[in-house]
Amino acid sequence: MGRHAFTFDWVTAIILLCLGSFGLFILLSISEKYFVQQLMYLVVAFVLLFAVSRIDAELLWWFAPVGYVLSNIFLLLSYLGPSIRGATRWILVFGVQLQPSELVKPFLILAFAYFMTKYSPRKLSNLPILIGLFIVPFLLVFRQPDLGSSIVYASFWAAMLLAGGLPVWILVAGGALGVLCLPFVWSHLAVYQKSRIETFLNPGLDPKGAGYNAIQAMIAVGSGQLFGRGLGRGTQSHLRFLPEFHTDFIFATIIEELGFIGGLLLLSGYGTLLYRIIAPFIRGAVENIRLFIFSFGLFAMLLSQVFINIGMNMGLIPVTGITIPFVSYGGSSLLSTAVSFGLLWAIARGNRS
Repeated sequence: MGRHAFTFDWVTAIILLCLGSFGLFILLSISEKYFVQQLMYLVVAFVLLFAVSRIDAELLWWFAPVGYVLSNIFLLLSYLGPSIRGATRWILVFGVQLQPSELVKPFLILAFAYFMTKYSPRKLSNLPILIGLFIVPFLLVFRQPDLGSSIVYASFWAAMLLAGGLPVWILVAGGALGVLCLPFVWSHLAVYQKSRIETFLNPGLDPKGAGYNAIQAMIAVGSGQLFGRGLGRGTQSHLRFLPEFHTDFIFATIIEELGFIGGLLLLSGYGTLLYRIIAPFIRGAVENIRLFIFSFGLFAMLLSQVFINIGMNMGLIPVTGITIPFVSYGGSSLLSTAVSFGLLWAIARGNRS
């Protein structure tokens, strides 16, 4: 990757810019208001990306446990925010709506990487400590309720455990135990979450209620065919049949307007981005365990968000409130992803020094 790739990865930055521009391109075809706001968020995101990437790695590792505590406090603040559609996921800061569960992701990944090198998953005696550190933010998000984000949290935590040396059989056993606990989890799901799962299994159960979102998204995806209806000509999004067409269901909007080709182009961008995260390790260029764990946490976070968002847009998994990184409208997700990559490059630079 060259010496300067560890200082600032320009190739990955350009990929992020392309994804962000792709999102802006779609938002402009939907609403000029969303386009202008997202453009402002994108500019701030890249400023943060550059700034965070310049922070000394040792300072970041010193901050990691502090960041963990602050992240949990920030998650608690969401319970003081307004209730929107039955969930308390957002807070208002100077009139700007922020989502704490999104903003704390990079700091939790940083903290987990720190703690997993201090309490290695290779030693089974350390597992209760690592589980305890994970369960606090997980439950704070799960009880908002935000099932989608809590699944993302579990995904990157599990990936980081494996990167830290946890034997695979333990993770498999933990997954089996989780399946046995599903009846308990079901009893603690919000009513609307249960409805989404039930209508996923049977979309016709409530086509005008809980199943409406999934049905409209599948109609939008199906109508796009190979080349799409054309920019600004998507009936599902422009006639407002498709709910959250600019956030959770923007992938359906993309497919409806740009078709299979547009969706393939977007997925190629994400595939390249994910490859860029793990490429140094594939080539054996990096041996730093903290960097290794952090990288796989970021990899799993992005992969799970892309998989969940596209899956629910295509009716393959139940609907959850997850945006697709750098493309969906929303400042919190943009800033979170940008800070995550800034942290990655700052840590990687420290690995070279």
